Amino acid sequence: MKRVPVSVRLAVLGLCVATALVLTGAAARAQDASIDITVQDKQFQPAEVKAPADKRIVIRVINRDANPMEFESHALKVEKVVAGKGEGIVRVGPLKPGRYDFFDDFNKKNKGTLVVE
Repeated sequence: MKRVPVSVRLAVLGLCVATALVLTGAAARAQDASIDITVQDKQFQPAEVKAPADKRIVIRVINRDANPMEFESHALKVEKVVAGKGEGIVRVGPLKPGRYDFFDDFNKKNKGTLVVE
């Protein structure tokens, strides 16, 4: 029986490790909580959203207005500009239970709250 060269064995091992890491990351992302927040007529809809504690949270901000907006939160330590008629993704957490305020930095009257339970 012919021996497989060390370089080939290492390449196969590297491929196996890379595949395991990708699958582990995909499983972790599947456990993230997902929230959609829409901005329409310069208002967050809904203005209050809920998410589970101790999980990463993926917030999809959908801007239906023509003008850009900036999703910002000092409590969550995030800011994301979302183009008019565009979408943006914000990832936060895991978070402890509590209330986390957010706002549109381009329109300070537009405010909302993430309630983590």
